[in-house]
Amino acid sequence: MKISLLVIGKTDAGYFVEAIKEYENRLKHYIPFEMQVIPDIKNVRSMSEEQQKEKEGDLILKCLQPGDYIVLLDERGKEFSSVGFSGYIEKKSHTVNKRLVFVIGGPYGFAQTIYEKASERISLSRMTFSHQMIRLIFIEQLYRAMTILNNEPYHHE
Repeated sequence: MKISLLVIGKTDAGYFVEAIKEYENRLKHYIPFEMQVIPDIKNVRSMSEEQQKEKEGDLILKCLQPGDYIVLLDERGKEFSSVGFSGYIEKKSHTVNKRLVFVIGGPYGFAQTIYEKASERISLSRMTFSHQMIRLIFIEQLYRAMTILNNEPYHHE
């Protein structure tokens, strides 16, 4: 199984870029992982929120492959503890054949077509984070899950 994180827009802040790269490198010791960036949509000021979500949805759909298991990172999704999330990843490693794709949407969420295409929704917190920050939080939690599954000392109870 390969894990992919699909995101809208590039990460601008250098400190986030550095931290994300650090955790991406750490993850490669455990599992195939990639972060795929969909370029920002142009001329969003002339679009309604719904039009923007639809345009982003079209771009997300173009990045998906047959057999992908799609999980949206969404504020209304299921919440896990870090240990619970590690169990979730372990379970998916036995049931997902190709790619486990986590998707972070744009500022207004997802188009209805994306909600319909997804198998699940997960929330990383009830709090709201910037799209750049949530990328780092997700990748760190994925790394934490891998260390938990490998009984390594990164996570403390």
